[in-house]
Formats: sequence, C-alpha cells, structure tokens
Amino acid sequence: MAGRRRWETEEILDTAAELLRTSDAESFSVRKLAAALGTDSSSLYRHFRNKTELLRAVADRILAAAMDGYRPEGDWKQRITATALRLREAFGQQPQLATVWGRYASGGTGSRLVMEEILQSLRASGLSDQEIPPRYHRIVVLLAALIAAEAGVSTITAEEYEQGMEQFRVAVLGADPERFPALAHYARGIRPLGADRRTAFEEILAAHLAHIEAAICPS
Repeated sequence: MAGRRRWETEEILDTAAELLRTSDAESFSVRKLAAALGTDSSSLYRHFRNKTELLRAVADRILAAAMDGYRPEGDWKQRITATALRLREAFGQQPQLATVWGRYASGGTGSRLVMEEILQSLRASGLSDQEIPPRYHRIVVLLAALIAAEAGVSTITAEEYEQGMEQFRVAVLGADPERFPALAHYARGIRPLGADRRTAFEEILAAHLAHIEAAICPS
C-alpha cells in the first residue's frame, strides 16, 4: 500500500490561505485543513504545533508579500506611509487574517521586514534611540487597529451591507431633531462607516506621523 503523501510546509500554507478566503479565522481548524489536504491532523502538527502557530505563519506570508519588491523612497514619513499602504492592500486581499496579525505576534520573515523598515524610517526621522521603540509600538498598534477595522467591514455579505445601510439611514437621516439635535443637523454630511476608508486611513496615519514630527522639531 502506498504511503500517505508528505506535504511540504509551503503547500500546507497555500491550502490554509485558500480555505481562509472563504471562511474566517475563528471557524478555521487544523482538522478542516487536513481534510482539504486529504491527510490527518497529526501529520500537520509535525509542521505547526497548533492552530495559532499556523495562522501566524499564514499572516506572516501576507506581510512578506506586502514587502516584496519594496524599495525605500522619500523621507521617513513617506516610507512609513508607503509601508502602511502596502500592508493595507495586502490584508485587503485576505481580510480574514487582518485580526490574526493584530492579535498574535509573529516572528517570521514578513514580520521582521515590516519591523525593520519602520524602525529604519524612525531612525531617519531624528528621534533618539530611546524614543524609537515606543514610537514604533504605537505606529504598529495604530496600523493593526485600522487594518482590522477595515477588514471587518470588507468581509460582510451584500445582504448584511444592505441591512446595515438601512439601519444607518434610519439612525442618521431619521434622527429626531429634538432628542438628537446635532445628529439631525449634520445628518446629510455623515457617511457610513465603510465609506472613504482609504482617505480616513491616510489622514489618521498622517496625523499620527505629524504628532511625532512635532515632538522632534517643536515650534
């Protein structure tokens, strides 16, 4: 009898990524992955100790893909912005894993590439060595939160989107001006949460980087 096929790590990660395109990280399981590969769970545990380690590895490949071909250009703020937009785009194609990146630390190559570029950019800003690690941490927390929030919006179904839009119209455009005077006054200008996400992303990041710059060069 022929032995069971031995899967390579990259093949396992390819299949895991494909499964995650049609499901979420919470419902994903090593058992489902093993079934898709035509093997048993025990064979996958030779490559990854648990589901969390596997998800980290898949998320890290997204980080690596985001940084593939990247070349630093511009000043430190432009470099951080370019890196951030690459991450946003990469996780936009695999939104189910955006929360995995924010929830779990990763020590893979992709993670190290992102860390290195942001740290190098902050070093070029003129910050002291003592200030760089906490500034780095705040930037990454901000990016993870923004990307995860956007991913949450992008994974809803068309039916869920329409239901949400109807609730938005009722809550905003139908607001009682006596009970909610400010909301009623600004209702026509209020946009749904999913609107203008890229613009909001860039403006929030730019404001944070301007805050760092102000600390370097106080007026």
